Amino acid sequence: MSKVRIYTLAKDLGVENAKMLEILDGLGVSYKSVSSTIEEDTVELIKDILAAEAEGGAPAQADADTTPAAAPTEAPAQTTVQTAPQATEAAAQTGAAPVADQTEAPVSTEKEIPHRAPVVTIMGHVDHGKTSLLDYIRKTKVAAKEAGGITQHVGAFEAKTSKGKIVFIDTPGHEAFTTIRARGANVADIAIIVIAADDSLMPQTREAIAHAQAAKVPMIVAINKVDLPQADPERVKTDLTQLNLVPEEYGGDLVVVPVSAKTGEGVEDLLEYISLTAEIEDLRADPKGEFSGVVIEGKVDKQAGVLATVMVQEGTLHVSDFLVVGENYGKIKAMTDSNGARIKEAGPSTPVQILGFSEVPSSGEKVISAKNEHAAREVVAGRADVRRDEEDARDRRKGQRSLEDLLGPLGTVRTVNLILRADTQGSVEAIQGILARKEKDDVKINVMLAGIGAPTEGDVLLASTAEATILCFSVTASGGVKKVADTKGVDIKSFRIIYELIDEVDRLIKGNLEPVFEERYLGRAEVRMVIRHPKSGNIAGSYVTDGSLKRNAKAKVTRGKQVVYEGTIVGLKRFKDDVREVQTGYECGINVDWNDVMEGDIIEASEMVEVEQN
Repeated sequence: MSKVRIYTLAKDLGVENAKMLEILDGLGVSYKSVSSTIEEDTVELIKDILAAEAEGGAPAQADADTTPAAAPTEAPAQTTVQTAPQATEAAAQTGAAPVADQTEAPVSTEKEIPHRAPVVTIMGHVDHGKTSLLDYIRKTKVAAKEAGGITQHVGAFEAKTSKGKIVFIDTPGHEAFTTIRARGANVADIAIIVIAADDSLMPQTREAIAHAQAAKVPMIVAINKVDLPQADPERVKTDLTQLNLVPEEYGGDLVVVPVSAKTGEGVEDLLEYISLTAEIEDLRADPKGEFSGVVIEGKVDKQAGVLATVMVQEGTLHVSDFLVVGENYGKIKAMTDSNGARIKEAGPSTPVQILGFSEVPSSGEKVISAKNEHAAREVVAGRADVRRDEEDARDRRKGQRSLEDLLGPLGTVRTVNLILRADTQGSVEAIQGILARKEKDDVKINVMLAGIGAPTEGDVLLASTAEATILCFSVTASGGVKKVADTKGVDIKSFRIIYELIDEVDRLIKGNLEPVFEERYLGRAEVRMVIRHPKSGNIAGSYVTDGSLKRNAKAKVTRGKQVVYEGTIVGLKRFKDDVREVQTGYECGINVDWNDVMEGDIIEASEMVEVEQN
């Protein structure tokens, strides 16, 4: 029996994807996304439902002064739904003019935030065809202008496609530019992972996937170069399953599209999937709201001066606006769009190049607007004060990390993020196998990236953003990478013996487990006299009959069979000396910070001890 994709059926029948999913929910049909397929008999049921709705009458939109009176509905934002014959009959009964037959859907009177164009980042291994794919989409030859055909900087481009405007961020795939690529993923709504059909997964491919997962953006895999004779798309799909990424045709939810940047095969399908994913994500931004954006790239031009490429995320940017980035500010003197044309304003999901900053802003920094120069200076001064306060506080607690800093907030299930580097693929697989057996019910081990060779700066950046630990087996980090790790506060730990590495993982797991404590009995003492003290209150002159008593231990005072007090031993004395502990058979003075202690009372001491967890 033939099958059809949900979004294709919606398009053929002229209904919205959301409407199609609503019908499927009503029928109890399971699906993963609008790109899932459904059976032919389900298609017939959907057609019958839509036909029945059409016969029952389409929603009519009428002017407020000509709409016949009707009972109030649950949705006040919509006009009363009537068919044209019903409206005409009602008008005849009330003496009003007949309402014209209208088939447009009712329009909500509530102000809604409009949709915005999706921002898409292209990531993957070097030479897998990322820039060539963009070239085909926007019909320009960017690669020809760059050294060796490898993208050397982050560029943002608007593409007018058959599915509307899509903003593409072209991020470098070479390992040397991992830092820039990570910033590209952070500002994007959708990540396209380009994988060559004749090459499959490569080290930078795995890094790109890890960065996209860390940024928590939807992923679409584009298998490029399917036009080559040696292309093997099925091998790529199989390799993806090893990373727990299961394509839709294998029963998973990962969208995989075979494409050719050379012939254009599958490119329209890719754009369709981008449009569908954006629709599902329901991307919206208020062009009239407060401006916010992100710096994509900053550079110094010999003629123009400091130029910054900014992605507008909220609000609208105008020439002459004052912008604040970090502890710097500037006034927009000129703006150009992705085609190099001068523009006066830019709305959400628009990349613009701005002239007006005195210093080059760093990629990935947030941008906000200010009403005037005075307000911009105040924001900058406030940020400088906050930074200095944070630096002072950091200096004061340098080398001292709290339990919260080390473990994070206590919760039901916590995750230990790891980046694994080893000398051989066999070592990587062996260690991963051992780690998989180390997981506990309340602690999950997440190996974000596992590869062969020494850790890179890209690994450090990923570990920094994901709060991960880098574990190395039989490989060591270079001095430059260690320096970056120290700056970012990332732990890189190298091991030559596999059992030592596993012990370190055990320590990390234990550190992420909620500690379990139990009350452990210490000893007891009998109160033989009560000493009145003008400052400390009543002191219980006691004789230790069993075990020992410790200062700061928990204390329980019993009188007969009744517990009359529970608290803490705040003071312990032997004659005039303060002591920390008193053993069996010795006399002592006990201060439990309670003045009603009496002769004959029994003071029992205990302490909370952490239980070793297996």
